[in-house]
Amino acid sequence: MPALFPGASRLPGLTSAGLVFAAVAAGLVIAVLAAAGPAPAGEPDPVRGKYLFDAAGCAACHTDKKGKGAPLAGGRKLKTPFGVFISPNITPDPEFGIGKWSDRDFIRALRQGVAPDGRHYFPVFPYPSYTGITDKDLLDLKAYLFTRPPAKTANKPHDVAPPFGWRFLVPLWKALYFTPGPFRPDPGRSGQWNRGAYLVTALVHCGECHTPRDWLGGPKAGMALAGTTEGPDGGLIPNITPDKETGIGRWSDGDLQEILKSGMLPDGDFVGDVMGEMVDDSTGRLKVADLKAMILYLRSLPPVFHRVERKKK
Repeated sequence: MPALFPGASRLPGLTSAGLVFAAVAAGLVIAVLAAAGPAPAGEPDPVRGKYLFDAAGCAACHTDKKGKGAPLAGGRKLKTPFGVFISPNITPDPEFGIGKWSDRDFIRALRQGVAPDGRHYFPVFPYPSYTGITDKDLLDLKAYLFTRPPAKTANKPHDVAPPFGWRFLVPLWKALYFTPGPFRPDPGRSGQWNRGAYLVTALVHCGECHTPRDWLGGPKAGMALAGTTEGPDGGLIPNITPDKETGIGRWSDGDLQEILKSGMLPDGDFVGDVMGEMVDDSTGRLKVADLKAMILYLRSLPPVFHRVERKKK
């Protein structure tokens, strides 16, 4: 039987048959999780959801600003090493958006990467990070989204070459790289540190762009937040570990706070491209206390020496 991916046999201890079994097993696990108990009780707060919406940067990915699309109506193209993915409509339109989604549908989509009809989302949708968002925050976020104007904008298909465009293989990817479940605070750390960890690893999902990927698109072990030359739209994504030579180790807390708040770098220049969008739509809208918590968390991580620069031809 041929390998599901070219070179898949190089993964230690996994034959092609084993990979198929892993994919089936992952699907079964997710099915069991999807049948779990109902969403938590309590009235969702759309005002609080607006802050969460900004922190997650939803507007940047789900609005086609270049094409002058309606807010959150999708259509934003995201170029990756695996092809071009196009964001979907997340307005409350019942036909093209998420207007018919229940609370459980919404939680399952962001926690497990599974659509209401059972299809698996490609991990370009950052559910590997969003899975850490608490149920309360997810429901508040959904409540805010449902206050937005619905848009009658149909979703467009992705332009991704095989095998990376084969959706039936996504459970295999999940079996290899995805661990679902909400963020759990570290009791040995301060409340501020845990808040920073929650923001960086889940809600603001920094690792989705700042962590280099392997040939299957999974995060490289031991390289979390170390930067990559193959970021969204082919951008250079910097190392944000506290390494003093290749990361943020020499920058002061004030420097880092200014970058997150306004996008201004210590040399007076400004961040651009995807990070510029994140500052405009996400980190620039966060409370100072949350920015400080993120910086505290980033400072506590192991430094990773990894220089991010284009190779000279």
